Amino acid sequence: MLNRGYAYTTIISSRYQGQALLDHLADLYPHSSREAWLRKLELGEVTLEGVRAGGSERVQLGQTLVWNRPPWEEPEAPRHFGVLWEDAHLLAVNKPSGLPTLPGGGFMENTLLRLVQERTPEANPVHRLGRATTGIVLFAKTGEAAAKLFANWNTPKVQKIYRALAQNAAERDEYEIDTPIGLVPHPLIGSVWAASAGGKASKSLAKVVARTGDTTTFAVSLFSGRPHQIRIHLASIGHPLVGDPLYGAGGQPLANLPGLPGDGGYFLHAQYLRFEHPVSGERIALEAELPAGF
Repeated sequence: MLNRGYAYTTIISSRYQGQALLDHLADLYPHSSREAWLRKLELGEVTLEGVRAGGSERVQLGQTLVWNRPPWEEPEAPRHFGVLWEDAHLLAVNKPSGLPTLPGGGFMENTLLRLVQERTPEANPVHRLGRATTGIVLFAKTGEAAAKLFANWNTPKVQKIYRALAQNAAERDEYEIDTPIGLVPHPLIGSVWAASAGGKASKSLAKVVARTGDTTTFAVSLFSGRPHQIRIHLASIGHPLVGDPLYGAGGQPLANLPGLPGDGGYFLHAQYLRFEHPVSGERIALEAELPAGF
């Protein structure tokens, strides 16, 4: 089934001042070639300052560029979630694997955000999980709740514990990991988040739950919120997630990716979330049951 399409809107920054519109589109949306953008322009899908664009225009600082993407058929994704806890200010759900939290990568309607908002229109996620990651996603239903949770999210006031199935038997029972995380170049996908000496400070604590043959199950507590942090951190200490299509030894992206960066195949579950209710002050402790595979 086709979705409703989407208007991708950007404001021209000083970096692109004077650039030809066709060149700008090809830089901004590299998933399509210049020839593909010419066809989109001919079909009237692109406007600049509300006027149908031809492609030869020179973009100027502050102009509004809109790509009106026609409806498309989205990739398959689960369309269910479990409600773990709810009150007037918050909603906590259990996300299945394969369902993106937010629109992106070809997904618009087949997302947790859209499904939750069909039920609770005022709900917005406080954080996100990767498409293949399962477990707790917390939504705020009021502005007051959202503001306080955003302020506290990566502080000791919010405790987040994940379950991860990793390669190789761990030699130690506990690892404190502070590998910096930043964008690194990749020959196939341009750039990707990975372990990087020049990246941002990051901290995780991984404790062994079980060792089974050549795998280890970890309980991982997060003390920062970097993209793909657990996958990168465990890989950086020699324990990439079992089935991870993106990260290998050292927390670096694999040179020859077996699939797309958003693909699943690994087991990572947001199992526990403990925090102080942003309005009532009540201490909330949530748990999402482990899915099959752990």
